Amino acid sequence: MGFYSEHGPNWQLQRSLLRPDPGRPSHNHIVVIHTLTSADIEVINMAIPKLVLACILLFVLQQVNSQGLKADFYKKTCPSLESVVHATTARYISRVPSLAAALLRMHFHDCFVRGCDGSVLISSTSNNTAEKDSIPNLSLRGFQVIDIVKSAVEKQCPGLVSCADILALVARDAVSLINGPSWSVPLGRRDGRVSNATEALFGLPAPFFNATQLIASFASKNLTVKDLVVLSGN
Repeated sequence: MGFYSEHGPNWQLQRSLLRPDPGRPSHNHIVVIHTLTSADIEVINMAIPKLVLACILLFVLQQVNSQGLKADFYKKTCPSLESVVHATTARYISRVPSLAAALLRMHFHDCFVRGCDGSVLISSTSNNTAEKDSIPNLSLRGFQVIDIVKSAVEKQCPGLVSCADILALVARDAVSLINGPSWSVPLGRRDGRVSNATEALFGLPAPFFNATQLIASFASKNLTVKDLVVLSGN
């Protein structure tokens, strides 16, 4: 679902410095390297806040109301969490700025199907095809970054921080690192144990949906036509 355009006229393709995902399509091994110009930043500042505000208000805050999440959830158990996530994310965004939009898109796809539970990160098995390998998610990028950030967090706070919380933090930090807005991320999510490709296939709006179908899809998530316009951008 291409809600955010990552490529501009000056982008050039290079081989990824990141570890490729086993089993992912080969096009995921290609990433876009780009030095941001003032014009690029202006476009980012206009487009990304719309996505960010929608994701925060419509998904994260809904999770706060239903699960009692709070920004200082790990204050005592993992006080270095946000600094570790930010520093690790920054290493990759500085080299591949286009990953910011990709990571935000991954967070959105995760939230749209089962709520922000990290189920988009679960790998398929011989008995189950997971969300990650559903057709709408085959173009998602940045899984390596989440893996690396998770490993860095585990070294500081083993077995404490959910992958769902890490994805939410990485999406926020990635956006802020390319001069987009920042926001407080409520924490304390539990990782989902169910990940089904069919749910993603039918749960995410298809790129060929007409206006009526898009409105119906968003309405099924308690989202309005205004929310649809905001998430789709201009």
